[in-house]
Amino acid sequence: MNSNNQHIRKHIITALVENQPGVLARIVGLISGRGYNIESLNVGPTQDSTVSRLTMLVPGDDRVLEQVTKQLDKLVDVIKVTDLTRETFLNRECILVRVAATRKTRSEIIELADVFGCQVIAVRANSMVLQLVGEQDIVTDFLELMKPFRILDVSRSGVIAMASE
Repeated sequence: MNSNNQHIRKHIITALVENQPGVLARIVGLISGRGYNIESLNVGPTQDSTVSRLTMLVPGDDRVLEQVTKQLDKLVDVIKVTDLTRETFLNRECILVRVAATRKTRSEIIELADVFGCQVIAVRANSMVLQLVGEQDIVTDFLELMKPFRILDVSRSGVIAMASE
């Protein structure tokens, strides 16, 4: 907890924005310029080609969240800002992970991957590449369990989310 007795948490913020050049740069500049960190950022088009959905994971207390959402709301190119943290929402993240694998460990890695619903993307003499799509907490748990096998490389998409209503 910080000095205001508020919990530091990871806020998932989505914003519908105009699909125009420079919008992402203005948003990132606005948030980082105020000293806030963006832990994860994902942007993609919506069903309307003129609008994109931006999803950010911003760590901080409620004051940080309030400042970020107020600042985003002020930008002309921002249509709507939503904090999903206190709502019921769905989230997914995609990862590719290259893990060291020998003949002895390969079957154990595949067994663990199956438990998480991973796909084996590539098998090499000394490594394997696995793909996992799932809730962010599940992805984090999987990576933790892969550490003893020696993770060689990880590529994460960042979280995407939407209200579940």
